[in-house]
Amino acid sequence: MTRPIPPVVASRSGIPLKASYGPDDVPESLRQHAHALPGEAPFHRGGFPQGYRTKPWRIFQLSGFGKPEDENERIKFLLKHGETGFLMEHDRNTADHLYNVDHPDVQARREDVGQTGAVMQSVREVAICLDGIPIESTYGHAGGAVVQHAPFALAAYWTVARRRGIPLEQLGGTGQSDFFLTYLGCVTKQQIPTAAGLRLNADIIEFCSRHAPKWVPVSIAGYNGGDTGLNAWQELGAVIANAIEYLDEVQRRGHLDMATAAYRVGGVNFRTTMDFFEDIAKLRAARKLWHDLLRERYGITDERALRLRIHIVTAGSMMTYTQPFNNIVRGTMMALSAVLGGTQSLGVSGYDEAISIPSEHAHQMSVRIQQILQHETNIGAVTDPLGGSYYVEALTAEMAERASGFAAEIAAHGGFLATLDSGWLHARARDNQVAWMAAEEEGRQKVVGVTDFREDHTPFEVDGFPGVNDAYDVAKARLDDVRRERHEAGAHAALKALERACRGTDNIMPRMLDALEAEVTLGEIGDLYRSVWGDWQTPELA
Repeated sequence: MTRPIPPVVASRSGIPLKASYGPDDVPESLRQHAHALPGEAPFHRGGFPQGYRTKPWRIFQLSGFGKPEDENERIKFLLKHGETGFLMEHDRNTADHLYNVDHPDVQARREDVGQTGAVMQSVREVAICLDGIPIESTYGHAGGAVVQHAPFALAAYWTVARRRGIPLEQLGGTGQSDFFLTYLGCVTKQQIPTAAGLRLNADIIEFCSRHAPKWVPVSIAGYNGGDTGLNAWQELGAVIANAIEYLDEVQRRGHLDMATAAYRVGGVNFRTTMDFFEDIAKLRAARKLWHDLLRERYGITDERALRLRIHIVTAGSMMTYTQPFNNIVRGTMMALSAVLGGTQSLGVSGYDEAISIPSEHAHQMSVRIQQILQHETNIGAVTDPLGGSYYVEALTAEMAERASGFAAEIAAHGGFLATLDSGWLHARARDNQVAWMAAEEEGRQKVVGVTDFREDHTPFEVDGFPGVNDAYDVAKARLDDVRRERHEAGAHAALKALERACRGTDNIMPRMLDALEAEVTLGEIGDLYRSVWGDWQTPELA
């Protein structure tokens, strides 16, 4: 009797999976590092030998909505409940485009203002958001997820610190300044061309290296690429390709030692999904690829730079609208894979994320998930506990090989920025989205509560976040106050000095700090950028 041929089983990113693995499945590329311990090159087993024994991962939740007061209250709530760092979110209606709230496009959607972050158009509002938060001793993320918004967000945060008498040298934190979000995932109506964005990020990297040594200047957001549609090895390959753009530009400028530059760039973020082992392998492969890239392309030997630092956000796209309490389980599993993969910091998506921005209870549960993992499971006792698993080592090697190939493919198409400008990267993400949707619709991919195990009645309902109703009006009044009360000649002079820096080759960050101190507004900086660089031309996909 002929046995039926079993269907091909593959990971979410299409890597074929065997029923079991043995020593011969681990390729030579990793077998030669079989005896490497955590803390030893190429660091796929972890950057430090003691792992979480000496330094638990940072609990780092994205938070923000409404008015600056609302975001301030939520940050304090999270810190009180055990968050060990905070991550600010600016209103995306204004921040992504660099618009003030009186811009016609914002006025037309005034009811949406504050739904995706707090409205912060000047240093005054950032000061309100940070009121009572000890930024001198608390690790902070200033917001500025979008490339063109990052200089404003960083300068505003740092200006608040300076006004409190806190030297920049003492501040610990990170910036974002990410190409994946608005050039690939959530393309905005107006943003500067990619080449101008690279210039801004290189300026930030150089400024932080000289004046804010504890600050991570940019964080390449593989998460946003992944949640847009890139699969696991494409996400990793694209992050490497983005890092190459930064490091090549810094090398071209010749102002920074390359090991210093690599350390500044070597704090990245990824997402974890519901493919548990694939994402563990991705993080292990990421550290190896980073080590190999710096050694082989740039000749860097400084181990501090060679150790990639990783932040994880669990995939919001995995959270379902139906049966939302199932998402607590999903968040826990994705967090566990991040920890077993060796992340340094972690944010868990709220269980109500498919419905709204996280409610207080959802945010609290995201913190509690991490605290339970840290304090009740003993998983931090051993560094890289899956090291030596034939399956995990083989999957790590396959992930590294495919990611390297994808980075090479990006290079063949002109580099990371060129693939954004042409739409090539968008097409890869779109193709994956279409394939994944088809798998769900055809029953090849089960999602509990969505495609299968559906119920007509759920015993517990989630209302989601109730929203905000006065963010626009308060922001408009505060904008009017800034314009009426600031020293207008000083603001005008600071804006002109910033324009000269943008049109020339000087680092813009000192002039940006001067502009924020003079209470130049977000929209004025946006208008300046558009006058200097124009708008990015959104690619058309075939």
